[in-house]
Amino acid sequence: MPSHSELLQVARTVALAAGELASRRRREGVTIADTKSSPVDVVTAADRETEALIRGMLADARPEDGFFGEESGAERGSSGLTWLVDPIDGTVNYLYGIPHYGISIAVVEGEPDPLTWTGIAGCVVNPAIGEVFTAEVGGGAFLGDSAIHVAPTVDLSQALVGTGFAYDSGMRARQGEIVAGLLPQVRDIRRAGTASLDLCFIASGRLNAYFERTLNPWDHAAGAIIAREAGARVTGWDGAPPSIDFILAGEPSVAESLERLLRRLGA
Repeated sequence: MPSHSELLQVARTVALAAGELASRRRREGVTIADTKSSPVDVVTAADRETEALIRGMLADARPEDGFFGEESGAERGSSGLTWLVDPIDGTVNYLYGIPHYGISIAVVEGEPDPLTWTGIAGCVVNPAIGEVFTAEVGGGAFLGDSAIHVAPTVDLSQALVGTGFAYDSGMRARQGEIVAGLLPQVRDIRRAGTASLDLCFIASGRLNAYFERTLNPWDHAAGAIIAREAGARVTGWDGAPPSIDFILAGEPSVAESLERLLRRLGA
């Protein structure tokens, strides 16, 4: 078994190369290649090309590991390790030229199921502004070469809370109702459009708390490792592992208060 540091170095090297490709394709111009779960759930040719690059580099570096990517599906390995990849997280931001999208790469022990896997290392890169977030289990979280930590405890009324919305229109309507109830009870709400970076913003103290429903494993795998290593609580409901049903992250006391409030609001 390679060390956590060795696996993190692989993740970082591959994520940086993928970020360079995605950034270059963004400069050249981006168009929608297809839609997935709904008309607003888009994929670009750059998503597919970037994932192909990542998959190829990981296959060269770690040929016995499994792979689970947003655009090309899952492939089992024989090593007990699996790579979780979102080639361009925040595709709508990417499509519109908003400089807030991420290449997210994590390696976990076990199957690509957040209810059972054990996270090992993760890297999230925002190529548009050159930020690189990394963490390995037991080694802390970093933005570039600087250690990062969650923001100090605050009362929920003073918390800046991030969230995101599903692609399904019915779910979005319900989520809008929850946010309407939440907004008067917190400092403010942010919906930046890139879950992996939302989790990194928890890790770096840029958000006090974050919650979302309907995230896929590749959306949160790397960001969850980074946030935890920075001191965040990252869970589903009632301390369960995060899953497609729900993810909550934040400084532990703030996250606990937010979970109680979300339950009262019917989230």
